[in-house]
Amino acid sequence: MVLVQESRRPGDGSCVTSVSLLSGLSVQQPEAWQRLVQVYGPLIYTWCRQRGLQAVDAEDVVQEVFRVVLTRIAAFRKESAADTFRGWLWTITRNKLGDYWRRCTAQPQAAGGSAFREQVEQVPDTESAEPGESAAAETAGVYRRALALIQSEFEEKTWQAFWRVVCENQRPAEVAKELQLSLNAVYLAKSRVLRALRETLGDAAEE
Repeated sequence: MVLVQESRRPGDGSCVTSVSLLSGLSVQQPEAWQRLVQVYGPLIYTWCRQRGLQAVDAEDVVQEVFRVVLTRIAAFRKESAADTFRGWLWTITRNKLGDYWRRCTAQPQAAGGSAFREQVEQVPDTESAEPGESAAAETAGVYRRALALIQSEFEEKTWQAFWRVVCENQRPAEVAKELQLSLNAVYLAKSRVLRALRETLGDAAEE
């Protein structure tokens, strides 16, 4: 992903900030695609496996989803809080799952005859099914992978301020005292990391 150097005084926050994942994808930056695969690849694969696909088939569908993203990334619009990049990816995945099952049912004998057809008929309707029941765990996984990718972009104190306030739910004033930062610096650290996180997830609001 393209990185933009920011002019900052020493110790006043992150030294580097990421350009939005969407911006990187739109110009086909290799780093952006790598982040897309690292953050969302496991999630899309899980969606496929939850809907009955074998490992090899799930991997194929994941690749099909990424190919669609490559050609349609410019079509993604975040016009409201409900318009998430993850939701857009789910729509694409749902459609590709539908394509997969239609291909399978069109060749029942090659896929295992009537027994296979019965298995297909038991799969939830991919046009209406929501992502897996373990949505909270899936979301946690996405955030965990995204945070791991952006951590190196921030100074240690900036990261610690964010982590303690957001992830450990500590009071900003206490964190400022422990890290020997101003209260304003703690709030800025929180804001900068959250902004980078949203950009890495593709969910930063257009400005």
